Amino acid sequence: MRRRLARRARHIACAAALALGAAVLAPAPAGAAPAADPYNVLVFSKTAGFRHDSIPAGITAIQELGAADGFDVTATEDAAAFTPANLAGYEAVVFLSTTGDVLDDAQQDALSAYVDGGGGFVGVHAAADTEYDWPSYEHLVGAWFKSHPAIQEAKVVTEDHAHPATSHLDDEWTRTDELYNYRSNPRADVHVLQTLDESSYTGGEMGDDHPITWCHPQQQGRSFYTGLGHTIESYSDPDFRQLLLGGIQYAAGTVSADCGSGTTDPGGDDPVEAESYTSSSGVQSAAHTGASGGATLGYIDNGDWTGYDSVDTAGATSFTAKVSSAGAGGTIEVHSGSATGPLLGSVDVAPTGGWETFTEVTGALTGAGSGPLFLRFTGGAGSLFDIDSFTLAREQDTKAAGSSNVHLFYYPWYGTPETNGSWRHWEQGGHTPPDDIGADLYPKLGPYDSGDAAGAVEQHMKWIEQSGAGVIVYSWWGQGGYEDKLAPVALEAAARHGIKVAWHIEPYGDRTAASVVDDIAYLNDTYGDSPAYYRDAEHGNRPAFYIFESLKIQDWSALDAVSDSAIVLAQTTDTTKVAHFGGIYTYDGIAGATAPGWKQAGEYAAANNLVWAPSVAPGYIDDRAVPGNTTPTLGREDGASYDLEWSNALDPAIGGSPSWVSVTSFNEWHEGSPIEPASSTPPAGHGYQTYEGAYGKTGAAAETAYLDRTAYWAEKFEQRRTAARTAR
Repeated sequence: MRRRLARRARHIACAAALALGAAVLAPAPAGAAPAADPYNVLVFSKTAGFRHDSIPAGITAIQELGAADGFDVTATEDAAAFTPANLAGYEAVVFLSTTGDVLDDAQQDALSAYVDGGGGFVGVHAAADTEYDWPSYEHLVGAWFKSHPAIQEAKVVTEDHAHPATSHLDDEWTRTDELYNYRSNPRADVHVLQTLDESSYTGGEMGDDHPITWCHPQQQGRSFYTGLGHTIESYSDPDFRQLLLGGIQYAAGTVSADCGSGTTDPGGDDPVEAESYTSSSGVQSAAHTGASGGATLGYIDNGDWTGYDSVDTAGATSFTAKVSSAGAGGTIEVHSGSATGPLLGSVDVAPTGGWETFTEVTGALTGAGSGPLFLRFTGGAGSLFDIDSFTLAREQDTKAAGSSNVHLFYYPWYGTPETNGSWRHWEQGGHTPPDDIGADLYPKLGPYDSGDAAGAVEQHMKWIEQSGAGVIVYSWWGQGGYEDKLAPVALEAAARHGIKVAWHIEPYGDRTAASVVDDIAYLNDTYGDSPAYYRDAEHGNRPAFYIFESLKIQDWSALDAVSDSAIVLAQTTDTTKVAHFGGIYTYDGIAGATAPGWKQAGEYAAANNLVWAPSVAPGYIDDRAVPGNTTPTLGREDGASYDLEWSNALDPAIGGSPSWVSVTSFNEWHEGSPIEPASSTPPAGHGYQTYEGAYGKTGAAAETAYLDRTAYWAEKFEQRRTAARTAR
């Protein structure tokens, strides 16, 4: 990439010299513009989810723009085009309403290296609905899609009248389009060109600051994105065509534009080139074709270190690095202030199979950083690994919170030999992990360990954010037990993602009403200071404790001692069995399809100032975990079962107007009830089910279908709660 850009720079310089000479000999006509230097643009429109019928019109429009502006267009849906050698022939790549997982790991690396090394990226509309499992893509495109209302007319406000994409527009531009809401506001990391006026249409969810078009530098390259362009008519609109042309010109580097976000904190969510160290011991820069900028931090041996004076560790919560290794592998230690300063955290690097084979590794940072960043490297003999770039994620002042009234039952009881010393729970039913597990679905992460803070647990919290739920109900089996010891891991990860933690007190041996009261005191004392510890502001700021199989204990009068300080929920709809409790839930993943007793339980709860939290589930099947048990089961029916249970819960005539809705479950794999992503390509030969077809999605796009549907229903629930309060 550097060689290609150098050749292009020399070509431009020569053209400029010739033009200057001609100008000396003969004046140019008044108003004449210099001829554009020819360039090449790749338009990529592969979809693995929803497919927009405007894609052909978009391709035609870009081809016609190219013919007029002097660039050649290659249109493809073949991801094999994403190789370093092929991308080197293009000045910009356009993702035209792509959806889902469209690139494999090697193709992702090629695109990343291409843009970081000086190439251009243009995202149009559903490009934001793409590559959810590739963390770096969110930064490349600027923000990920969350939702959209119906197509309608709205006012688009121009913030930048100098950029070539928007210089032709008035302060307000009225147009009809599908108007995306995004999972985060990208303003802190991008230069916003246009925003939506949410008062001009219905269905906006981002408030007074709703960016819809933006741009930003991407290391040596450039990125441009617009959320407009859903309709076929958009691509015949001259104003929208000029918006596209200006974005392509900027991304290709043929026109200059100020797209800086104003961010001055290297390492604060923006990738840092690892070879840009300001102090070091034992390392050197190493040339790599597939690396951003064409080089990595290399020649790393045990005990070497690097320092970065411009990267502040204050507030850092996680460290992510792009690495390769044909050597021994090892560990990256993250220190503050000096190479021997406070250890904030570390991340292991395993051999990747080659120095040109890159992968991302992530580790949580739990120490309090102050001062510049230092990385120290440990491992075996010889070369360990190379580091291309890294990112420090920082604690944010505010986080987009999920619904505090949607609670996901969360199970931290899984273990692997690598982390736990042996398999735990995955082997239930006589199975032999990792390919053969006691579940009818196979997790996207594979059989994981609930103590894997930087891996499984961190990813879980990201997915829970995506689900729109704001609370997990942590399965807890008593003081000092396996799950109790792992609670700090879940609390720390939840806090980083704005998620709260309530408690599911399970039927451990010798559990009594009095021991539950003692458990509540223990949980409050041990974990109550965590920012993730759930307390319900609508019910006296009290924490919540769900009691599984509460009917096994007849006398719960001991709960009276905590009734004013805790919400304790009984698992039943028999209202004669809820004396001394502060709430009711059901848990049963099958019952929600018919909602037996729900209306009566909800009405009783409302009349007696109790919380009512019926449970909904996407399905239930456990015949691999409990061999021979084929009933009762509840098929998912491509999402219809989940929708039915949610509909029952939110219908006052059936569900009894819940205070909260609890979801069974985020990740109970044995019972086939998870909304956690399941692999679309599980190990063959074991008869695993998948989410294929859920809500019309296929392949990788189907893996997150139940997360996205939970977000849909969480929003519906909050809307109905708001409407009910307004009616009162």
